[in-house]
Amino acid sequence: MPPKIFTTLIVAAVLSASTAGLAQIPPAPGSNDAKLVAEFEQQARQYLQWRENSIGKTPPPANSPEKIVAARHDLANKVRVGRAGAKQGEIFSPEVADYFRRQIAATLNGRHGKQIRSSLRHSEPTKMELQINQSYPEKVALQSTPPTLLLNLPELPKGLEYRILGREFVLRDRDANIIVDYIPNALPDISK
Repeated sequence: MPPKIFTTLIVAAVLSASTAGLAQIPPAPGSNDAKLVAEFEQQARQYLQWRENSIGKTPPPANSPEKIVAARHDLANKVRVGRAGAKQGEIFSPEVADYFRRQIAATLNGRHGKQIRSSLRHSEPTKMELQINQSYPEKVALQSTPPTLLLNLPELPKGLEYRILGREFVLRDRDANIIVDYIPNALPDISK
């Protein structure tokens, strides 16, 4: 096993073990942060409802890689056509993006920050211009979001996931493999 993959697996295991028994802590009810989380969660659910109402349910898994890839491409193309005018910031509004940046910074400066930074440094470096509705690059590893960071972020409905691509924080449609929205420069420069 290549050393980089082995190191990443060890870091992921340590992070998973260190978060065992921890629960996601939501913002205080009635607070501005709670309103921002509710706004974000509503936007995420609306996107999935739009996708299901406009395009239909996600097709069941196929039994061949070719059929899986073809179904994913077909779904992505339908989403692109249906969301042709979508812009960055429609789900991660400026206020919601600021909330996410604060949560990410607090986590990176918190108790597990050193391990998270180390884990992120071991991922493949990627620099690219992101666009809404663009396919998540297939040749780029799907950098998972460290569990300790996920504990400080709103939980996503099934079908969406958070990804990290360089310093950008991405909301990815898992079934269509497209970038639904993203937060530019959400993560600090951790290369140092």
